[in-house]
Amino acid sequence: MTDNSRSWRDRAIQLYDAFTHEHRDRRALLRDMVALTGSVAAAEVLIAGIAAAPAAAAITDAADPTLDIAKEAYGIGPGKQLTGYFASPKGKTNLGSVIVFHENRGLTAHIEDVARRFALAGFRAVAPDFLSDQGGTPDTTNAKGEDKAREMIGKADLAAITSEAVATIGAMRARPGGNGKVAIVGFCWGGALVNRVAVAAGDALAAGVAYYGPAPDPAEAAQVAAPLLLHYAGKDTRVAATGGPWVAALKAAGKDVTDYTYEGVDHAFNNDTSAERYNAAAALLAWDRTIAFLHAHLDG
Repeated sequence: MTDNSRSWRDRAIQLYDAFTHEHRDRRALLRDMVALTGSVAAAEVLIAGIAAAPAAAAITDAADPTLDIAKEAYGIGPGKQLTGYFASPKGKTNLGSVIVFHENRGLTAHIEDVARRFALAGFRAVAPDFLSDQGGTPDTTNAKGEDKAREMIGKADLAAITSEAVATIGAMRARPGGNGKVAIVGFCWGGALVNRVAVAAGDALAAGVAYYGPAPDPAEAAQVAAPLLLHYAGKDTRVAATGGPWVAALKAAGKDVTDYTYEGVDHAFNNDTSAERYNAAAALLAWDRTIAFLHAHLDG
């Protein structure tokens, strides 16, 4: 790839990130992409390559006979429920639990696939739908549904969602078949939520893993009790601007934190449904580090 083509691609991803994370108008995105590519057709192809593809094949089998899988409501307090996608190794007990925090498109098929990956790695997993209070994640098999989900995320009460996530930790600690140890793993919007929940959950949380998640105020670092593993993308300047001070504050407060920056990769490099963002080498390395970290803190 030439320097010019790399710069052109990077600019396209920056435009898409501004659209998806700053809740900009899709028509404005298309206009900017047309200015970059020269035509509507080329712009639409480029947008499709950067965006997550709902039709992309899952890495795991949604009907894997070795897993117990269910999508159902679970209680998080008197009269309060969330919908969650549950996956766990069939017939196994005394397992650590992993709560998967979704991206800003809600509980998608990709996030359900990630939950199954954790189950296949030897954990009980649940991916909550944090849009449950708004009627649940809409159909995200098309751009209109994804835009709607992002709009709903933008309207969500983050303090209430943080409380729901902390309550989900309690629900998983009490759920039969576990060993009482619970970790959280989140991606993008969910990565930011991992940091917020690590501040709020105290010692109820056994571990947290955030993939390219914007960080909270560094002043809150002293409240974190759980070990954290933080993955950052080298080209993701938006998140890096918050991640550096957050990691520094955690270390200054004597917290157990490990951070990795994967050079030359984009925000959302783990999402294999995005052709332009996904980086297989970085995703595999980060995944292997995540699984080893979780076993170290959840087993036994």
